[in-house]
Amino acid sequence: MSTQPDLLYSEEEEALRAAVRDLLTDHCDAAGVIARCESDTPHDLSLWKALTDGMGLAGLLVPEDRGGQGATHREAAVVLEELGRAVAPVPYLTSAVVATEALLACEAADDLLAGLTTGRRIGSLAVGLHVAPGAAFPTVRLDSGALHGELTGIADAAVADVLLVPADDGGLYAVEADTDTDIVTVTPQTSLDLTRPLARIALHGAPGRRLGDAEPAVRRALRAGAGLLASEQLGLADWSLTETVRYLKDRKQFNRPVGGFQALKHRLAQLWLEVVSLRAAARNAADALATDEDAGMAVAVAQAYAAPVAVRAAEEALQLHAGIGMTWEHPVHLYLKRAKADSIAYGTVGAHREALAELVDLRAP
Repeated sequence: MSTQPDLLYSEEEEALRAAVRDLLTDHCDAAGVIARCESDTPHDLSLWKALTDGMGLAGLLVPEDRGGQGATHREAAVVLEELGRAVAPVPYLTSAVVATEALLACEAADDLLAGLTTGRRIGSLAVGLHVAPGAAFPTVRLDSGALHGELTGIADAAVADVLLVPADDGGLYAVEADTDTDIVTVTPQTSLDLTRPLARIALHGAPGRRLGDAEPAVRRALRAGAGLLASEQLGLADWSLTETVRYLKDRKQFNRPVGGFQALKHRLAQLWLEVVSLRAAARNAADALATDEDAGMAVAVAQAYAAPVAVRAAEEALQLHAGIGMTWEHPVHLYLKRAKADSIAYGTVGAHREALAELVDLRAP
């Protein structure tokens, strides 16, 4: 018998939110993020250390008997909301969620899982960021125990210590990213979202350790990634709405606050309704992943709804901030780029609608 999803935040979740927000306020200001985007090191590894080593957030999804915090996807979703609000350039979604979920599905991965749980090592699932949970994913060739091939669009691979690579024999293999550069090469790719860089991985006879079967591990990882991505998109949208309302209250035209104009009130009211609905969808996905209750359906619903709302919120923020919103110094462009990149991450809106149609037996004729 199914139970009603709990969409409200618990006291513990609100306390976690406050702690993460305080940390990000002190260590992840917009000017610093923009400066990092212009450098050769877009990832903020000192912030990553504070989140993982200092607060233990990398192990939220790992059971206590495997060395983790024993929390659930609900707590991880709260962390991702705050990281989305700050467009924090850290590999939390890719390492602490996606790579960790893949390792949790493998029995021979406890030593690697321990490294990711503490945050001292960063993992990256070598599947393109665009791949939906139910879609086919590319593999590399296994020949005489060595891996050969090329994979593209891998998020946060540039800072990964270990790559989790699916091979054509059906296995998932761990490849050390710091292996001889002639054997494992990680080449940056041009990415719209400067805070979550993509890379191309080329393996030329790289040694790999088989961890388990790739199919269930990748499916589990991508489902969790897609479901919790909605919480990141919620954070983006909520920041965009909040900052736009604040700006329009202060900005004056014709000697009155711009926010007092009826047309803008209507636009913001509509956006508020959409963000509130996104919050419900994102919380439902996190709760379903935590309880494993109709998780596939909840994830598909959340992702089918989240992307357009996050993009529209960022676009409205850019437009309603007017001239200042068009400048590089204002952070709104970071949110729009992240929202656009997120809209195709872990599957497009269309892919999730198709998945939902299959689940409820309403396929198009």
